[in-house]
Amino acid sequence: MARTPKPPAPLDTELLGLAPPARWREWMNRVEAVVFASSEPVGRDVLMRVVGRNCDLDLIIDDIRAELATRPFDLVSVAGGFQYRTRPAYAQVVRSSGAPVKLPAELSQQEAMVLMVIGYFQPVTRSELSRIFGREVNRDTIANIKRLGFITSGPRSTGPGSPYTYVTTPAFLAAFGFATLRELPDLDMLEDAGLLSRHQMQKDELSPLLEGAGEDED
Repeated sequence: MARTPKPPAPLDTELLGLAPPARWREWMNRVEAVVFASSEPVGRDVLMRVVGRNCDLDLIIDDIRAELATRPFDLVSVAGGFQYRTRPAYAQVVRSSGAPVKLPAELSQQEAMVLMVIGYFQPVTRSELSRIFGREVNRDTIANIKRLGFITSGPRSTGPGSPYTYVTTPAFLAAFGFATLRELPDLDMLEDAGLLSRHQMQKDELSPLLEGAGEDED
């Protein structure tokens, strides 16, 4: 008869046997280890499981970031959690290298444009998206973005037929490195990042709509 494996020993989070400086260093190491190992942004509640009850997590994060000040990456707040991210100054270096980028999925140029506009105007229907772009946004585009987990169905519109609207998910924030929707960049920044092409998007038509879009989002 196979033996039942023993459960792992409880993690010593208080570390009372260590001197305060050594205890703090170990808490920092634990936070870094958990964030580094995770494929998704790590929430505060998760990180608090590996440090002491009276540990000030904000100070731990501040100390980690201070040590990373001269490094090309940082520990940042993303989609309600923490994740390592390459500093913007090195974004062009990474793109030029051709190295695979850690994103949940690859989006086409068209899908990236549609996704960003949903981020600005959500909740928004497919018909409204088509009017914004001046051409039809087909169902397959929406279906693929939804399948990849970047958007989900929102409340039904009050317009004719009560169509579903679409809203972004936390996966959208995480994939593009935003902490909240307030951090959505302007169109010039999106073009510089290679996500949008000015000649493919009717910027003049979008500009009046973008003024104030997303200001009340958290």
